This record gives sequence, C-alpha cells and structure tokens, in this order.
Amino acid sequence: MGIFKQGARDGKSGGRPPLNRVTAKVNDYSIDSCRLRKVQAHMGFLRLTDIPLAGKRVFIRADLNVPQDDTGQITEDTRIRASLPAIVHALKSGAAVMVTSHLGRPTEGELRSEDSLAPVAKRLSELLEQPVRLITHWVDGVEVKIGEVVMLENCRVNRGEKKNDESLAKKMSALCDVYVNDAFGTAHRAEATTHGMARFAPVACAGPLMAAELDALGKALRNPARPLLAIVAGSKVSTKLTILKSLAEKVDQLIVGGGIANTFMLASGLRIGKSLAEPNLVGEAQMIMDIMKSRGAQVPLPVDVVVANELAAMARANRVLSDAVSADDLILDIGPDTSQKFADLISKAGTIVWNGPVGVFEYDQFAAGTKTIALAIAKAKGFSIAGGGDTLAAISKYKIADQVSYISTGGGAFLEFLEGRQLPAVAILEAQAR
Repeated sequence: MGIFKQGARDGKSGGRPPLNRVTAKVNDYSIDSCRLRKVQAHMGFLRLTDIPLAGKRVFIRADLNVPQDDTGQITEDTRIRASLPAIVHALKSGAAVMVTSHLGRPTEGELRSEDSLAPVAKRLSELLEQPVRLITHWVDGVEVKIGEVVMLENCRVNRGEKKNDESLAKKMSALCDVYVNDAFGTAHRAEATTHGMARFAPVACAGPLMAAELDALGKALRNPARPLLAIVAGSKVSTKLTILKSLAEKVDQLIVGGGIANTFMLASGLRIGKSLAEPNLVGEAQMIMDIMKSRGAQVPLPVDVVVANELAAMARANRVLSDAVSADDLILDIGPDTSQKFADLISKAGTIVWNGPVGVFEYDQFAAGTKTIALAIAKAKGFSIAGGGDTLAAISKYKIADQVSYISTGGGAFLEFLEGRQLPAVAILEAQAR
C-alpha cells in the first residue's frame, strides 16, 4: 500500500442498499466500451472506480498483514484503514463484497489461531460500522448479500496459494464478478489470489491503493519532472546493485549513502578506514559512475564524513574531510558540508526518489545527515516518493510524512519496481485489460 501526503480517508458505508441475495453463479458482465478504452489508455489497467458494480460480487485482495501483540491484539491498523476506500466504494456502488488477505506466515492447509484474520475482521467491522462476518472455508462457495462485507480467512492457508495453483485460482475466481487487487505490497509475487484469480475472473482491476501506487511510481520513474534525483542508501552494494544499475540509466543525480557510499568512495580512490564496504564490488561501483558520467549525470560523493572508533550509543562522533579518514575510523554519517550539498541538489530536483537513510540515524550523533536529507525533501517543490522500511522509520522520526508527496509501503514490490522488474500482479492486470 502507499500513502499520498493528504493521507487515506476513513470511509463510512452510509445508507445500505436492499439486501438482495446474489447467487454464487457469476452474473453476465458488461462495461461501456468507450469508457473501457479510455481507462486502458490511461495506465494499461482497469480501475475499480471506473467499473459499474451494482448487483455484482466483488472480491478484493487487500494487504491486511497488520502487526499484533502476544495476545493477538492489533497494535497498528494503518493497513486496515488504507483498505477502506476500495471496500466503501464497492458498498456504495451496490455490490456484495468479499475481502481477503494474507497474515503472518501460515502453513498451507493448517489454520492456527495466530494466523486467523478474526482480529482484522473485528477491526474492519468497527471502522465500517457494520458487521463483517469471517468465513473460514470459502474456496468452494460464499454466500454474501448486496451491502454486506465478508472477510475470507487467511488466503495463504489454502493449499496451492503460494504456488499459484491454477485449479485453486479458477475456483476462487468463480466466486466473483469483479476481482480487485488492492495489495501492492504483494505485487511482486505470483500467487493464486494476486495473479491466478486475475487470469480467470470475468473482470480484473486495480483498487485505489494499487492504482495510486502505480501512478506515483510511474510519475517518478516513467515520466518524471527533471532533474530526477535518486537517493539509494544501505549497508551493501550487492543488495541494491540491480537498482543502482537501473537508476544509473535514468536519473540525473544518484546520491548513495551508508555502506554503499563507502564502496563508491573506495572506487574513487578514497580511504575509508574500517568502514563497512564491499571491496570486491569496487568495479561495479566504478561502472555505475561511468554510466552516469557518459550521460552527463552525476554520482556526488561526500566531501566530509562523520566518523567514530566504534558503532555504539556512546561513541564519540568526529567530522573529518573525505580524504582524511584514518585507518581506525568508521564512517557512520555524511558531514555537514555534504549534507548541505545534497540538500541543495534536492531543492532543485523536479522528482526525488528516496530509499534508505544516509547514516546510522538510530544514534543521534550519526543522524544529522539523514535528518538534513529528510527535511530537504519535506521542503522540496519537486514530486517526492519514498519507500523501504528504514526510510519509513526516518520519515516517522523526523515527522515529515505529510510533506512527502507519496510514501510507498510496498516493501519488496517498491524495490523491484525501482529495479525495473515486471511485477507479476501488475502485468496480469495489464494483460487482462487489453
């Protein structure tokens, strides 16, 4: 899922349509051909909001994988709240609504209490202000009425879900007239409820969260306002090598941070002391810088850094020039001059993509660089998109969520999109729209 800076709105179901029973048999379905062509031309996939839903059975694959405490109580319900627009829209449009999601890491064919969506159904019922029945055995048939929302138990408990079993996907797709994928966080996985169902359902479309995520990512990478600046940071070049290579072909400036920056500094002939780096990937770092240089683009490296003799909460931080790092130093943040240099580039960017803090921001003495970057993005006039777990933690720490244009919480899907990979769940929606 993702969050635009105005935030996801809590929806209410309002007045409910008559409770006309809808049979399990798939109803005839038609879409206005002119409107269909218009929707397809926009982004290559159908959107829930462009499809007539009255009297239809709507199956929504959501991402409701929320954190819970040891007693099973939900500790943070953002994903449930973010799923409301799709559900409320279907209800107000006169549909019978089925919702499912994965939760935790269940064993297929075995439903344990800790893997049950019961707490999610309860919370969704509270938010919608109407009952939400939990149905445990649902693959072979579901009875649901117009104006009703039912929660279908953890989809990854079904045998064949993760392997995208065709017979399972056909059974589940027969439950609905309209299949909706609103779970961008699973878009990089080809599973029965994320891919197979879209193949066999009468109509397959993207929900509001999925569509918003793809719109934002497309705006940032496919048709960006220039200059396009990317910030990619992390401990290892190896884990983000594909992303770096892909971005090197697209961006005008590529800011690297953390252990990744140390490897690039090595490739530039700078000493990094005992800092985390991957000397065996110096050649790859040099290649990325060469690609950028050949395009007239830049990989601006630090001119000063913050170092310490150890990584610890009480470690003493020292600022040194990039060419003055000693043999015993650990580089743990960028220095103030570098921070300002990067902030200036951010202020001039038309589009900013941010993935990863540039220092060990968990410790305040090594957090100034990441804080400066975060505040610069918050103030920037360009379109900004941020994603990745540590990035979200930094956004939360510096309280800039409302000032980032779009926050992607897709995790692996966000990273694979940056790498230029085709996301299976998106590809099948596009194929079915043609």
